[in-house]
Amino acid sequence: MYKYNFVYELKVLVRNGWIQLLSLLLLGLFCFAAFNGNQKVEKRKLDIQAAKDEVRESDQDMLMLLDSIEKGMEVSASRWTIPSSPTAVGNYHPRVAAMSPKPLAFMATGQSDLFTHYVKPTMTGDDFTLNFTEITNPVQQLFGSFDLSFVIVYLLPLIIIAFSYNVLSAERESGSLKLLASQPISLRKWVFQKISLRFFWVALLTGVILILTVMFFGNRTNLKDLFSVLGIAIAYMLFWFTLAFLVNLRTGSSSKNAIVLLGLWVVFVLLVPSVLNQLGSTLYPMPSRTLMINEMRILKAETVKRQDEILDNFLRDHPEYAINDPNQSRKFYHRYVAAQKLVKEELEPVVNKFEEQLQKQQAWISQLRWISPAIVTQQSLSANAGTSTADYESYRGQVIEFAELWRAHLVPFLYNNQSFTSGDYADLPAFVYQPLESKDNSLSWLILMMISIALGAIVVGLRPRSKSSTSIVT
Repeated sequence: MYKYNFVYELKVLVRNGWIQLLSLLLLGLFCFAAFNGNQKVEKRKLDIQAAKDEVRESDQDMLMLLDSIEKGMEVSASRWTIPSSPTAVGNYHPRVAAMSPKPLAFMATGQSDLFTHYVKPTMTGDDFTLNFTEITNPVQQLFGSFDLSFVIVYLLPLIIIAFSYNVLSAERESGSLKLLASQPISLRKWVFQKISLRFFWVALLTGVILILTVMFFGNRTNLKDLFSVLGIAIAYMLFWFTLAFLVNLRTGSSSKNAIVLLGLWVVFVLLVPSVLNQLGSTLYPMPSRTLMINEMRILKAETVKRQDEILDNFLRDHPEYAINDPNQSRKFYHRYVAAQKLVKEELEPVVNKFEEQLQKQQAWISQLRWISPAIVTQQSLSANAGTSTADYESYRGQVIEFAELWRAHLVPFLYNNQSFTSGDYADLPAFVYQPLESKDNSLSWLILMMISIALGAIVVGLRPRSKSSTSIVT
């Protein structure tokens, strides 16, 4: 009976065109989404390469000017841009701190459309302002770019609903359900077989198309990442087919089943993420940026008035930077760099407050993300693509560290009144982005929990509640 049921169901799906339509629909959605995501990644690579080419050309001009200066020749350049000055090198010839995309970056846009992927930290730039740049959690992007993550999280459940909402009700409404009463199979097992066959075909088609898409668009993708994405998609599909199985067991009308399943889609995909984000913003509100910017301006204005005093204190704390003739050799940047360091220290408590509130909001989302499989799936795909919150926080931290390293390398030249030469060029620091290696196993556990809950619900659904439910007719 089981074999006959599978064969019959397969023939029905093929004859009514469901398999063909599903194949074309999934292929079209996945290919277009992957192409769209790949276009964004290519633009990102081109922007980074253009910035690096610009720095390379600037370095060539700098070396030519240094060579002319060292040979005693006159140069036609503004005095404040002559590269023999360390501040000119630090401000006009910065390095590119770029965040290179991962092989699967085309799958999930995540936060890549909100934040830049390269920065040029300067010697006198306010790099500390990067600390309070808010990184929005991906679940706040209810409607993001049309990428594979969007197709899997938002559209794939709708396809599953359309494919399985009337498994039982259609048979009842057509009158064919009574013809199966003579067969020795329970109603629940019969519905389970039909749902299982649909899950098999959707999972098979999705898996094959996803593998082909990743192989075509994802350069240097390893098998571990590929199977991870495939496992996430299958677990998410299992959850929605489980819901369809349980709703079908209510033996309601087709319209009622469709309304219930669409309502569940709205709850898990739209409502729960929105409520969690709103509660996070309410419980842990971000401080006013306007007030912080005003405080920053006031503090800078005050430091301008007492730059000489600040410089004296700075040189007292750093005797290695002491100037032999401070009264005659003090220049603008001597005072500015010392004042900037003081501003950074004074603003650190305000910046930390922003950081703490942002981390509390993200912790709130992380603790309750298990409520919605859509959140778990989206964050898992973003983590594999390298566009998650953690990836951008890691990049931001690396940029801030490099900005401090860049400044620390050139400050001794400034305070020791030492000229920058072509021989010092090779020692300039270079930024090397270190991709984040995810050590958070919570997403894996949440996916396993999602699978366990789905399997548990299936077991409960297969258990008959009364004698009448053991036959095909109820």
